[in-house]
Amino acid sequence: MPRPAGAAHADQVFKAISGNEAATSAVAASWRRSANLYALDPVSATPSWRLSSPEIAAARARMGRLLQVAQPSLERLLSAVGSVGCSVMLADRDGVILERRGAAGDDSTFDDCGLWTGAVWSEKFEGTNGIGTCLTEQRPLTIDRDQHFFARNSALCCTTAPIFEEHGELAAALDVSSFRLALCFAQLVAAAVADAARAIESENFRLAFPSSRIVLAPGGERAGAALLAVDRDDLVVGATRAARLALGVNARTLARPKPAADLIDRVKGGEDDIEAAERAVLLRALARSGGNVSKAAKDLDLSRATLHRKMSRLGLHR
Repeated sequence: MPRPAGAAHADQVFKAISGNEAATSAVAASWRRSANLYALDPVSATPSWRLSSPEIAAARARMGRLLQVAQPSLERLLSAVGSVGCSVMLADRDGVILERRGAAGDDSTFDDCGLWTGAVWSEKFEGTNGIGTCLTEQRPLTIDRDQHFFARNSALCCTTAPIFEEHGELAAALDVSSFRLALCFAQLVAAAVADAARAIESENFRLAFPSSRIVLAPGGERAGAALLAVDRDDLVVGATRAARLALGVNARTLARPKPAADLIDRVKGGEDDIEAAERAVLLRALARSGGNVSKAAKDLDLSRATLHRKMSRLGLHR
């Protein structure tokens, strides 16, 4: 009697999750979540769960500004990968696909497999997959073909990056999926997806703090767009998730704004706090005066001689 379709894949999944592989393999750990936590069957042929039109509209409303901010990046990403059979998707934090872009000739293929607007691709519904596993683990990843939990998804190669909103909370996942993507191009696609996710985060952050200066924080290159929002008094009033990780700050510390120099010097191992603050004040005054010491002294309500002494002590020049 012939074995059911996907049986070999199911054997691979169950062998991995019954042994020690889940302790060392992120994919096997996700397989274990899919089987044990969500009670999914690798050979299930149940189609993807899809929301109704009113439910999709409500989900889009919840995403708010971020959905509009993402539009240019989605178009640019499609222009880069659409010609090689890729579909570009933006899903909310629950794994619901709210935006999809792709070549018209590939639409029926992606619709048939469930990668379509309104479909739910969380791990709870689809097991291990690019969107759902990215949202669960909150990191960029690629789920390639038989790394998917369901055998029916094992023809897909999915590359996904998380998107965090202005307060550092998980907001969405940006995904590029394909049935034809060669493995040699997967790293290029992953870089393009990560860049697009950072661009969306950065623009959304800028719009969230329209009256602030946006400053690049040190040490956050690997975690995404490490940005600080700084008010007119040089106090930090906002930070992206990458900046929070790089600088060791959270919502509680940001509730009492601190000078940007204090946070940055914590990472750089800078000079004494008082000296650093004084240096920053003098540099701003000199910059605003175009290097005119007399004008800078007047703006600071100091004598010209006093400002010269301070500049000499701090090693500053015009």
